[in-house]
Amino acid sequence: PAHGQHRTSNELRKQGVFVSGSGVRSIWLRHGLENFKKRLKALEDKVANEGIILTDAQVTALEKKKHDDEACGEIETAHPGYLGSQDTFYVGNLKGVGLIYQQTFVDTYSKVAFAKLYTTKTPITAADILNDKVLPYFEQYELPMLRILTDRGTEYCGKVEHHDYQLYLAINDIDHTKTKAMSPQTNGICERFHKTILNE
Repeated sequence: PAHGQHRTSNELRKQGVFVSGSGVRSIWLRHGLENFKKRLKALEDKVANEGIILTDAQVTALEKKKHDDEACGEIETAHPGYLGSQDTFYVGNLKGVGLIYQQTFVDTYSKVAFAKLYTTKTPITAADILNDKVLPYFEQYELPMLRILTDRGTEYCGKVEHHDYQLYLAINDIDHTKTKAMSPQTNGICERFHKTILNE
């Protein structure tokens, strides 16, 4: 269930079954299995009904889902743009460039995600992804961004009049919700996106 359509196509090819990535996607759509959550649910149902034996990877995926559900919970949202989740992810250190950070934004309703790389972790870079990618995307569909959830990092928090990110949110009339201190799993949707990027 954790594999994307192209990786699934490659795994099938190893077993002598030749189906393109788009073919895999078509089959998933036909059977209502187009996303990870639906494929996991189908696997859970198959285990319950038929008592099949799972591979190690399938067991790991199911246990991970249970852990994520307990740790993160589901975020209630009403429509796209209702709540966005933003986080900073340390990518690494590139020789000749220095430290690389990724600003990540995920719409909690549609799961549309944006990521952009920066060499600094500042309020300016946190606001830049919103200005450059996020708000223009939602504006093309005439959807306002109402609220953004972040951790309490210095790139997101500070006094409005002296903090570029806070000022940007105020100018664009976006509410700012902060996670509980020392509780990164509250912003679990970004954490899961970061894990997906690392795994793929």
